[in-house]
Amino acid sequence: MSEYINEEGVSFIPGKMEVTESMTVPALIRRRGQEMPKVVACKRKSSMGTQWISVTWEQFIDEVRALARGFIAYGLKPGDRVAIMAPTSYEWSVFDFAVQFAGGYAVPIYETSVVEQAEWIIEDAGCRFAVVADQALESMLKPVKDKLDILEQIFVIADDAQGRISSAGTLEDDSEIDRRIDAQKADDVWTIIYTSGTTGRPKGVVLTHRNLLHVVLNGPADEGLMDVVSRKDASTLLFLPMAHAFARFINVVVLYAGCAVGYSPDTKNLVADMQSFRPTFVLAVPRVFEKIYNAADAKAGKGLKLKMFRTAAKVAIKYARALETEEGPSKRLVTQRQMFDKIVYSNIREIMGGRVRYAISGGAPLGNRLAAFFTGAGIQVLEGYGLSETSAPTTVNRTNKSRLGSVGPAYPGCYVKAAEDGEILVKGDHVFKEYHNNPEATAQAFTEDGWFRTGDIGRVDEDDFVWVTGRKKEIIVTAGGKNVAPAELEDRLRSHPIISQVVVVGDQKPFISALVTIDAEALPQYLNNRGLPAMSATEAITDPQIIAAIDRAIKRTNEHVSRAESIRKFEILSGDFTVENGYMTPSLKVKRTAVLKDYAEVIERIYDK
Repeated sequence: MSEYINEEGVSFIPGKMEVTESMTVPALIRRRGQEMPKVVACKRKSSMGTQWISVTWEQFIDEVRALARGFIAYGLKPGDRVAIMAPTSYEWSVFDFAVQFAGGYAVPIYETSVVEQAEWIIEDAGCRFAVVADQALESMLKPVKDKLDILEQIFVIADDAQGRISSAGTLEDDSEIDRRIDAQKADDVWTIIYTSGTTGRPKGVVLTHRNLLHVVLNGPADEGLMDVVSRKDASTLLFLPMAHAFARFINVVVLYAGCAVGYSPDTKNLVADMQSFRPTFVLAVPRVFEKIYNAADAKAGKGLKLKMFRTAAKVAIKYARALETEEGPSKRLVTQRQMFDKIVYSNIREIMGGRVRYAISGGAPLGNRLAAFFTGAGIQVLEGYGLSETSAPTTVNRTNKSRLGSVGPAYPGCYVKAAEDGEILVKGDHVFKEYHNNPEATAQAFTEDGWFRTGDIGRVDEDDFVWVTGRKKEIIVTAGGKNVAPAELEDRLRSHPIISQVVVVGDQKPFISALVTIDAEALPQYLNNRGLPAMSATEAITDPQIIAAIDRAIKRTNEHVSRAESIRKFEILSGDFTVENGYMTPSLKVKRTAVLKDYAEVIERIYDK
């Protein structure tokens, strides 16, 4: 356990659980299987993808052990690394724990990664085996296998890799598996997660069992979080990439808490999956919440229906904000909210399956507006904050202690403070061990007294709530010396139904400008609602009415900031930012550096006008 820190300006809530030397993730999962063999651990989709099949703990552990026996037969030794390159799925989870049961650990790779990224991760981590989703990824990695001596074999999930590996197991009993589990210790490596990063080559974040278990054990024990993950009927649908630290953490914590978890591998089917699975809470990055809101706005149509939705949205936001005041919502506001609940908010909850009570947002700042809307609509948003280096969570709002727009107080057992320059610093047993094969980066990541430098700017208020205002490296300093955090401006603009992404620019320039992209999916509905002719996203960028609509959105955004921070000019780009074209990370954050580099001429043109 890390030392107790009693320091002014530090957000800290004591954890109730301590990780002992013998505690590890596979030992925890094994114990859960022994304690409740007949209880449903998770749900997997049927082969046709239309039904959810319950998997008991007994069945789950049997599959994990069989696969572990197979890996041992293939020669996997304690400490060996296995790359997993696949979308989120039940199989991903089984492979992850099977490797751990065999004494090794998984190294996740985003399935959207290009071959150079995958090669770098496999080589840097020293992966002996790779598990991939399908033949396309196998073909992509084959030249890597031919090139790197370390990579011995590639297994394909779509070709029944689980069955073929499991059938190779020759152990007469599981004593060897149990011996390998028991040989692991809390400070041994649990995984290496390579940061998707918005700049530079990915760094391998080395996380130990202690790092992860510190947050896994202390979350469900917290009074403000136990109702989310530990209630009797709790369930969640996991659709975030399993290569992301947030998703890996959630997968372990919900299994530990006894919450049924399902896996949705394709976000194109997310709404259908939510409606059939019917989770009680969901976890998502801000872009997902933006999409749900904008889709609901677009679906409202036009005229009175659109006006009603917009009014309902304002009521939800006012109601949620009023909940945080001493007097609370007025009787009139309560009545308005009840009326709109039946005709508007219930429809939004139905989109998410009809049972969702909580939504946990992480990965990037959500913003007060969206958090208030969903909370007012009956889905309490619990925004949190963390990084791969902090085993995912470092702060989180609770059901009983929440403040809209903040990322909450410190997660149980974690320390958070702001340095003199505003950088958020973190300490605790959840903070990573090191960057793999990168001692220089490791040294730079910590202060002299051992606090982890997050690279984010923010503050800790008098009530221990943490507020994140942006990335330290992304702060814009205008030619006039004004410091501008782009995140708030970008968040407000993305609320417009046809705006997909925004990058605010203006470093060392006389004023602030913005690069804007069109949401091609939302555009047809938007045009139809307003009686405008159909057009492509490419055509829309020069259409006077579309330009005027975005101009109005920018003027509304400027009302919330000073003139020095306001957006004076904007440019609508011809294409959107996507993971595929390299302008977004797999966790759906804009790679600002790449955008600024590739659109340098466009930016200069803005200021030359």
